[in-house]
Amino acid sequence: MNILGYAQKLGKALMLPIATLPVAALLLRLGQGDLLDIPFMAQAGGAIFGQLPLLFGLGIAIGLSKDGQGAAGLAGAVAYFVITATATTINADVNMSFFGGIIAGIIAGHSYNAFHATRLPEWLAFFSGKRLVPIMAGLFSLVAGAVAGVVWPTIQGGLDALAHAVSTSGAIGQFVYGTLNRALIPVGLHHVLNSYFWFGMGTCQEVLVSGATAAGQALPALQQLCVDPALAKTLVVGQTHTFEFANSVTPEITATVKEVTETVKSGDLHRFFGGDKSAGVFMNGFFPVMMFGLPGAALAMYLAAPAEKRSQVGGALFSVAFCSFLTGITEPLEFMFVFLAPALYAMHAVFTGLSLVVANMFGTLHGFGFSAGLIDFVLNYGLATKPLLLFAIGLGFGALYFFTFSFAIRAFNLKSPGREDDDEDTSAAPAGDAKKGDLARQYLKALGGHDNLTSIDACITRLRLTLKDRSVADEAVLKKLGAKGVVKLGENNLQVILGPLAEIVAGEMKAIGAGEDLSDVKLP
Repeated sequence: MNILGYAQKLGKALMLPIATLPVAALLLRLGQGDLLDIPFMAQAGGAIFGQLPLLFGLGIAIGLSKDGQGAAGLAGAVAYFVITATATTINADVNMSFFGGIIAGIIAGHSYNAFHATRLPEWLAFFSGKRLVPIMAGLFSLVAGAVAGVVWPTIQGGLDALAHAVSTSGAIGQFVYGTLNRALIPVGLHHVLNSYFWFGMGTCQEVLVSGATAAGQALPALQQLCVDPALAKTLVVGQTHTFEFANSVTPEITATVKEVTETVKSGDLHRFFGGDKSAGVFMNGFFPVMMFGLPGAALAMYLAAPAEKRSQVGGALFSVAFCSFLTGITEPLEFMFVFLAPALYAMHAVFTGLSLVVANMFGTLHGFGFSAGLIDFVLNYGLATKPLLLFAIGLGFGALYFFTFSFAIRAFNLKSPGREDDDEDTSAAPAGDAKKGDLARQYLKALGGHDNLTSIDACITRLRLTLKDRSVADEAVLKKLGAKGVVKLGENNLQVILGPLAEIVAGEMKAIGAGEDLSDVKLP
């Protein structure tokens, strides 16, 4: 498997542990004092965040395994415990954070694929097959942990230098990250980029406080802060301290220190939910784009379509635009124009980078547990800084998207939904009758059947496939079945963009027997 193909497989595997974040964020926020004030609920959400590295190890191991078996997840847990214990025994200052989970998951996933069918001599038969996997993963992890104990401080120093360079670069770092975030979506590698920025870049240490005030106003709901670990070492329990944060627009917070915990949180997302008032700089700018910008682009494409085709494309455009606004799921809308008009998508990527710059220039901070839609905006409003400004910025970006997309489509005669070539039929075929799996059978046949498929996986919005012969896959039929786009990676990897149905279709495709006759399955 080539590097690009492996990267997309790793990106898919990352989605399993990341899928735990919405429930963690929901429990954590609802349980806090400014909402329902239910401490055990907040602690439950915090526990999930606190075990993110372990969840990465479990989830990636399962995601990389051939058949997603629980034995791979168990091996991932074993690998994570062995790596972290070995590394910290050699060097107590080592903190691999979520990187330890990723390494453990990779080791465990490959251990499962290599040893889950291994047969040992009869006197060792009990340890054959899947029981052998955690043992081998533990042994490999022992070596990895020993190496990490020696070399990780150097690696961590490099990562810290990178984090410092990005954070101090200000607008440049924000623009580059925002642009790359969207630019990598067509090939499905944005999850790899996001993982470092949201879970690995920058650290803070949790401090429990009471009697917090800011700008002379009491903050009774504020019970914890996340501060620079170097500062945390100097704090004295029972004393009042004035906390200053890297983001200069955040007011200084004065509070009495109740406890300096041992909990260290890393990454923009983790620190945001942990009470770091300087976190959110790599999430805030997505709200204007997802809630306003892309819906503005959808309206522009609708009005640019010929009048006789607007009814045909309007339902699809406005439904995915509303999905983007409400939930922050953008891929169904983005893939309606990324292949038709790559220039429009390039504009969208640049606008996303610009949105992060503008959001931070105005001193806003916001975050999300799932994505930058209205649901997360409202849920995490109490943790945000100047959140209402994001609405004003969003209206500006909605207008920017609408007018620039409208101008570009007409001035350069770009394709967009409803403006395809006359011989290009992009309408989706009906999903079939009520029989479960009919659509999955159609997709399977269009891809060449089970004989042509090496692996079938899915993330939130796309099928991630490895094919023996990619030329057999009929791209035109896939689009007629409802695919928003098809992405080719390397020689044998294929991604089919379906939207939220992807996981369901992938499961139904796997459930179809390898020997089932698909000759009677009708394709559009």
